Amino acid sequence: MRFVFPLFLIFFLAHAQTPYEKGKELYMQKGCYSCHGNNLEGLHRYPKLANRAKGFLSYKLNRFRDKISDNQQQEMMIAFAVGLSDTDIDALTSYMQEYVEEKKGKRYDTSFSLEGDGGS
Repeated sequence: MRFVFPLFLIFFLAHAQTPYEKGKELYMQKGCYSCHGNNLEGLHRYPKLANRAKGFLSYKLNRFRDKISDNQQQEMMIAFAVGLSDTDIDALTSYMQEYVEEKKGKRYDTSFSLEGDGGS
């Protein structure tokens, strides 16, 4: 019986998500990527969120959750932020502040080369 608790604790810790991972999951679930981009780079008129100050991001998300915006363009964020809890905001802002772009390796095969004059 005394071994059950340590095994449970090890199992729980092995499957626990860090705030960064939880924030990444929420970012995709809530559809943030559709305006701010998959890499938090900001698209069109929507701001870049990657590596911004956590305090600033928390402040803005809390204001949006409380249905307060500074201008008309920001009002669209209210619908996305209303259902966020304090834990969700903390996870999202951790993800945004600590964001590191994942490198997927080579994108193009650079070993290909054309030879000849194109088949004349």
